[in-house]
Amino acid sequence: MTLAIYILAFVLTFFFMEFVAWFTHKYIMHGLLWVLHKDHHQVEPGFFEKNDSFFLIFAVPSAFLMYFGATHGFDIRFYIGAGIAAYGLAYFLVHDVFIHQRFKLFRRTDSLYMRAIRKAHKVHHKHLGKEYGECFGMLLVPMKYYREAKRSLEKEIA
Repeated sequence: MTLAIYILAFVLTFFFMEFVAWFTHKYIMHGLLWVLHKDHHQVEPGFFEKNDSFFLIFAVPSAFLMYFGATHGFDIRFYIGAGIAAYGLAYFLVHDVFIHQRFKLFRRTDSLYMRAIRKAHKVHHKHLGKEYGECFGMLLVPMKYYREAKRSLEKEIA
């Protein structure tokens, strides 16, 4: 296969992971495995949450794909695994670092996109139980949150 196919596999996997994250969050984390996700909505003391174990759902297949893809001449499995890993890194930076401030970085931003992400996630967390949730994705944000972010940014400037 050509390098272009491998790059396409990486990019498509990265973007497909947004759907996988949305589906997993809505139907698994807020469903069958709420017991692991609950402490993310109902904060308990300590730095780590049971919810942090969900990274394994994505990290293990990613690592296996990258390993077996690398041991077979860096075939397409490697690039699919790398796409999953890249999405995991983006998710960590946006969700844990930027939104939840688990590390005190990126506290303020004038980016409309990042403010919209933060607003959508805040709406998601207004529900303390597993029912009535909304905004289960991470990187794709409904347009109404862009409008809200724009209004709040304009108020700050005025």
